[in-house]
Amino acid sequence: MSAHGQFAKQLGMCLATASDALVSVFYPAGCSLCEQLLTRATRVPICDECLASFAALPLEVCEICGSPLAALFSAPVSDRGAPESASPDAEHTNLSGCISCQGRTYAFERVRSYAAYEGRLIRAIVLLKFERIEPLANWFATRLAGVAKRDGLAADVVVSVPLHRQRERERGYNQADLIARPLARRLGLPYRPVLLMRTKPRPDKHILSISERWECVRGAFATRQGSQVDNLRVLLVDDVMTTGATLDSCAKALRQAGAKSVIGLTVARAIRQPATGSSDDF
Repeated sequence: MSAHGQFAKQLGMCLATASDALVSVFYPAGCSLCEQLLTRATRVPICDECLASFAALPLEVCEICGSPLAALFSAPVSDRGAPESASPDAEHTNLSGCISCQGRTYAFERVRSYAAYEGRLIRAIVLLKFERIEPLANWFATRLAGVAKRDGLAADVVVSVPLHRQRERERGYNQADLIARPLARRLGLPYRPVLLMRTKPRPDKHILSISERWECVRGAFATRQGSQVDNLRVLLVDDVMTTGATLDSCAKALRQAGAKSVIGLTVARAIRQPATGSSDDF
């Protein structure tokens, strides 16, 4: 792109931002989470109080799965996720990490998340998932970029967890893509969403046991024919991690295609495995 073209693009973005700010001043709206009147000019339809309520994860997390260590060591055995046999064909067995990860097999190297999947953050993610609020996705991308830089998540390429084509057609977009695209720009990395595809749709059943969650994503992802991932370090992005089954299945497909490593990065992390699957991740 020429210098003139870059200037025109930057000017257009500035004008769009200024226009949004003026609209928010003259036509104030309420927070999409608590309905409190927004008192600042912003494109993110969530008030500062709600944004501040998102429970950012501490630095002391499991080396492998990224869960806060204090929460995991206090969790009852029934909350510790799928058994070791849940992913028997993964790349390696973890002999370190938290109680939940010791002896488990994963295709991803590790996972990191911005905040705990609880409280108002759940509602914010649902809002993004069903209303395509791109400024909110950009806000999440900024936080994830901070996590990636803080934790030294080295990668060569960014890939988002894909939706099945039928689900994406119904929704009109993929919320993970909305987050991963601006994240890649912030990290200065190429974004390659076409590398990965979902070949098996999510089951219609809404309530799944942990073992069912692992089983329904087994073999559900594949790299597209002709995809070049040989020896690449992949940063795999999604909105929520619960059991890690979806990230593991995606990572397995990427590793089989030749990826050197896969690191997961999600907006939210369920601290305890929920009884129902409210997210596209399992």
